[in-house]
Amino acid sequence: MCRHLAYVGPEEPLGRLLVDPAHGLYRQSWAPRRQRYGTVNADGFGVGWYAEGDPVPARYRRAGPIWADLSFADLARVVRSGALMAAVRDATLAGADAEAAAAPFAAGSWLFSHNGAVTGWPHSLASLTGGLSPVDLLSLEARNDSALVWALVLARLRAGDDMGRALADTVPEVAAAAPGSRLNLLLTDGVSIAATAWGDTLWYLARPDGGTVVASEPYDDDPRWQEVPDHTLLAASRTDVQLTPLKEPSDASADAPPKEPRT
Repeated sequence: MCRHLAYVGPEEPLGRLLVDPAHGLYRQSWAPRRQRYGTVNADGFGVGWYAEGDPVPARYRRAGPIWADLSFADLARVVRSGALMAAVRDATLAGADAEAAAAPFAAGSWLFSHNGAVTGWPHSLASLTGGLSPVDLLSLEARNDSALVWALVLARLRAGDDMGRALADTVPEVAAAAPGSRLNLLLTDGVSIAATAWGDTLWYLARPDGGTVVASEPYDDDPRWQEVPDHTLLAASRTDVQLTPLKEPSDASADAPPKEPRT
């Protein structure tokens, strides 16, 4: 359970998106308005952002609550970016690898976050590890459900899937193995955003001055915020947002070919 946000658009200070809004991610750490599971997101936070001319994002993550980090608001005031991802965390299981378990996770140009929980973790996803190489498993950044879901997504990205396809194939696979899981996934490469609504809230804002925000919940009361229907894939650029229904687990498993381990 957590709250997360991604943005692509004109360059601006991180704080204008995360700290300054009346109901921004900073405030959502202790007073979310639309969070369905949990009430306080105090088990870590993180932000990843892209600098112009560098496709590999920087990250700043901590194990404690965002409001207790006296440096973050100052950093967010001066660091500017045209693309970012941030999350505040309410841990499903306490004590899982400290800041390593805080989103965003990263690999190459990608940033990833998971809002939700995998039911029956870790036993429920044991059968899916056969699709990962030993290196993938040994390289998990943390010992939690989000890190393994990220490994499943990342394997598809490295195999050549685009971001939307990687999420759209991973979510029904995990949902079939662990029914009742909440799988709101968020992914960006600094140019575009892909996200899923699966069991929790997801909204987007196409800003009139350019840029797109995708978030667990609105950070203000702008009437242009749009809620994403459950079981939907979102694909967004700076100027466009597309919504596509996701396959149900039974449909996805019927279409899926036999798994081969990735090397």
